[in-house]
Amino acid sequence: MRVLITGAAGQLGTVITARAGAAGHEVVAFARRDLDVGRHGAVLSAVAEVQPDVVVNCAADNDVEGAEDQPARAFEVNAFAVRSLARAAGATGAALVHYSTDFVFDGRASAPYTEDDRACPQSVYAASKLAGEWFAADVPRHYVLRVESLFGGPAARSSIDRIVTALAERRAAPVFVDRVVSPSYVEDVATATLALLEREAAPGLYHCVNRGHATWFDVGREVARVLGAPADRLVPVRMSDLALKARRPAFAALSAEKLRRAGIDLPSWQDALGRYLRGRQPRGLQHPGSTSEQEAGPPGPA
Repeated sequence: MRVLITGAAGQLGTVITARAGAAGHEVVAFARRDLDVGRHGAVLSAVAEVQPDVVVNCAADNDVEGAEDQPARAFEVNAFAVRSLARAAGATGAALVHYSTDFVFDGRASAPYTEDDRACPQSVYAASKLAGEWFAADVPRHYVLRVESLFGGPAARSSIDRIVTALAERRAAPVFVDRVVSPSYVEDVATATLALLEREAAPGLYHCVNRGHATWFDVGREVARVLGAPADRLVPVRMSDLALKARRPAFAALSAEKLRRAGIDLPSWQDALGRYLRGRQPRGLQHPGSTSEQEAGPPGPA
């Protein structure tokens, strides 16, 4: 299978590129410097030249707060670029994989959202991602995968990494107590992506998250437990305590039952978190059996 990947230098794109290559697929990877997905003509030309069997779009503008001030940029990358990729994929007969987000929901549910639940975006970022979903669906064989609270990959810049860094440096780690999430480990998202393509699963919308859900505070406590760090460094924070421009869904848990019915059952978020942390080896804390160190970025509320 010939796979064209956009956003290949990003958190998810890096892992998808490596995993697809390791699985024996022919990979043509474009980082942003190689292909600006906001340029319609460049996208059409690149896809026409490569003639891929599948286009995997890992390019995204994930600046949730910044989107409120620069909505045009958010829609350019998260929506109109997807339209260009969809048209290019349709013209060459390729499948299209596109990643979306839990932010498309309003967060007022009390049970994990399914793919049949009505989207109701509450921010510019969320609206741009929902528009991208609609454009991706124009391709007959499309896979729109909603991921959430993504962690993993080489960059170590996720909310989980900020918690790890704060604990490792013996600083306070602010974490939300009023936001419920279903974290997604990039390695497991890559596994699910390739499985859907290789099995030629039914196209459509899928929630691609690890099993289960928790508040960010509970996620933080699990991080502390795995690392053997004092949990009293976790500082409970409410979203209303912060001057956030963009509204976040308070209850954002996603159900991955549809993905399981397709024969792809991702492990629990606790299992995924443990696998990630045991390999991450943060500075200041040592996992069982670890000897090396690695630094992450600055902490912030998760």
